[in-house]
Amino acid sequence: MNPTHTPPSSSTAWWRTPQMWLVVGAPLVGVAASLTAAFFAINGADPVLNKADYQRELKAAQALQGQARIDALARLQPAHQARNHAASPVIAAD
Repeated sequence: MNPTHTPPSSSTAWWRTPQMWLVVGAPLVGVAASLTAAFFAINGADPVLNKADYQRELKAAQALQGQARIDALARLQPAHQARNHAASPVIAAD
């Protein structure tokens, strides 16, 4: 060991060290992103539908005739069916 060698002074503040921002900043970004995702998941949740209301609307739609029936039944399609057949909606014939 060289006795004339002196270690560098650590007079720099911790927030001026780039490596420290990687250690502290990366987890903080992760926490902020997860809180943002939780906020949007909670506030953007779809409402729960009442099955009795759906059945009532379905019977009313089936009582219609012609284009009004097709339009009413298209609005009541399940989301996956409406998404998969957006260009050509499939309407139940019953």
